[in-house]
Amino acid sequence: MSTFTLSTIRQNLTKFDYSGLGIPALVLLIMAMLVLPLPPLLLDFLFTFNIVASLVIIMIAISTRNPLDFSSFPSVLLFATMLRLGLNVASTRVILVHGHEGHDSAGKVIAAFGEFVIGGNYVVGFIIFTILMIINFIVVTKGAGRVSEVNARFTLDAMPGKQMAIDADLNAGMIDQATAKKRREELSQESDFFGAMDGASKFVSGDAIAGLLILLINVVGGMAIGLLQHGLSASEAGKLYVLLTIGDGLVAQIPSLLLSLATAIIVTRVTTAESMTEQASSQLANPSALFISSGILAVLGLVPGMPHLMFITLAAATAGLGLLIVRNEVEAEETQEAVAEAEAHAAGPKELDWDDVDQVDLIGLEIGYGLIPLVNAESGGELMGRVKGVRKKLSAELGFLVQPVRIRDDLNIDPDSYNIVLKGVVRGKGDIKVGRELAINPGQVYGELPGTPTREPAFGLEAVWIEPSMRDQARTLGYTVVDASTAISTHLNKVLRENASDLLSHDEVQQLLDKLSAKSPKLVEELVPGKLSLGVLTRTLQNLLNESVSIRDMRTIVESLTEASARTTDPEQLAAMVRPKLGRMIMQSLVDEKNNLSVMTLEPSLEQLLHNVLQQSQPGQPVVLEPGLAETLFAAMRDGARAVEEEGHPAVLVVSPVIRGWLSKAARYRVNDLTVLSYSEIPDDQPVKVIHTVSAQPK
Repeated sequence: MSTFTLSTIRQNLTKFDYSGLGIPALVLLIMAMLVLPLPPLLLDFLFTFNIVASLVIIMIAISTRNPLDFSSFPSVLLFATMLRLGLNVASTRVILVHGHEGHDSAGKVIAAFGEFVIGGNYVVGFIIFTILMIINFIVVTKGAGRVSEVNARFTLDAMPGKQMAIDADLNAGMIDQATAKKRREELSQESDFFGAMDGASKFVSGDAIAGLLILLINVVGGMAIGLLQHGLSASEAGKLYVLLTIGDGLVAQIPSLLLSLATAIIVTRVTTAESMTEQASSQLANPSALFISSGILAVLGLVPGMPHLMFITLAAATAGLGLLIVRNEVEAEETQEAVAEAEAHAAGPKELDWDDVDQVDLIGLEIGYGLIPLVNAESGGELMGRVKGVRKKLSAELGFLVQPVRIRDDLNIDPDSYNIVLKGVVRGKGDIKVGRELAINPGQVYGELPGTPTREPAFGLEAVWIEPSMRDQARTLGYTVVDASTAISTHLNKVLRENASDLLSHDEVQQLLDKLSAKSPKLVEELVPGKLSLGVLTRTLQNLLNESVSIRDMRTIVESLTEASARTTDPEQLAAMVRPKLGRMIMQSLVDEKNNLSVMTLEPSLEQLLHNVLQQSQPGQPVVLEPGLAETLFAAMRDGARAVEEEGHPAVLVVSPVIRGWLSKAARYRVNDLTVLSYSEIPDDQPVKVIHTVSAQPK
């Protein structure tokens, strides 16, 4: 039983972690200093140890790159302060009890510091010690305490914002859960650290006040004990006890000043990846500041009555330091360039990666170098403003935000040319004369203009490039005159409007839904993703835009799709079902000033023929129309549209709902500016006037 117990105890002692006894041992030492009398030799050791500990702490504070790297500083500061105060109590006991025995009665360290500071003059020594106390308490301690308080307050105020930033990065996929957890822990530690530093700074200020009180107690108490108990004269008592008191105060005040300075360094640090020494050396090594300071010193050194040698010497030294820094910077740059060249040579050609694959721009405007003045606002270029105006106007009319237009110069095209690019494909071209204006023939003019004949790039109308001075003459003759920037922006507007469906993607549709959800959340939740996917909704809206139908009224569109989705999920059929709900919006740009809608219709037999062809075609298969009939039909539609436009009306064709979708798609690129409506899309109270009938009979 005894053997088992001894072996068990031995195993437990082997496993015991003795490193955890350091702090308890320090606490016992402090308690011993407060209660037990210590011999002078032990006081000398403890005072020396206190100075070494303070030096180590301030060196760590200087070399720390981040305040959290020394997160134990508040606790270390507390124990260091208590150690010093315990030493003050122990030394005060020795001074008051054995001070009458001589200068070495409290140890050689206290005697040496006292004699060194006093230097034979007790008044001067007392003043110097008082100055050290004032510096520590008023300057360093007060400032560090104020900075700690402000840091703690600002850190706590900034916590919600930093926490939200971490959550936002996590939701965006920029960081993972482990990184987010680590950042939250660092944020919590930072808050706790600065809060602890706010309290720890009070230890430092309290220590300074305690040092001043201990000084007064030692002087007054020592004088009283020397005069009353040991029968010393006033001069002898003053000589002994003042020397011991100043030595004791100084040997304690130097570590106190070092700890106060360490506290100030920690709380005034700006968190970077550099230590304080690295920050100071990199930021103070400013050649311009050194050269200016050197010049000022040299000027002061030339003033009569000044110590010329001292000022001129320091000026030369400062200038030399600035030149040395400049030379080092040049050498460092040359070394970096050499290393970079060597690495590039050793690495050889860079391997291709995904960064070398550029994404195509949704909307681009490529210009020749001769058109660059149109983009430069400093030289009066207005193209940027005009393009922005086009985006704003189209966004308001189409109902979604048109993406920015990337304008860049292209050396592969002619200097005076430009290309309008959509998704990497050129969709429009034109030639522009910078410094000239474009006089466009609208169809009827009353004279000819001298200039360079051309075609207006947007609509292909006859035009002439003229000098700006001929603008008024051209307008008098009936021409429409625009500048170069307006010509390009008009062409851009036409191309974007004709290809509006290509500008709408899933991202824009999601933005529209989010905007509508802010006012009608239940309506959006019921449709997407409940009944339709985002992809089907996007293709439906694209079909509407293909037929020049604005999607501004998203509430009506979503309501209609919610009802229609119970019958079909085909985007084309859904678009056809939505159109009647948007009838008034479609009519808005087609009616005249008297709110009358002038339309064309198909001859009844022709409409019935097309109806039969569509019924006989297989679902999902293209509708095949006899070539001769198709050519005759579209030629008649072009003639009718031209006749209607000459009368001043927009070209509108009204047909049966069954054939409207197919006929609109078939005529889209065969008959310019023709709007195909169905009877169901015209509101019941809309006045309609038939002004032309399309017939496929040969003339």
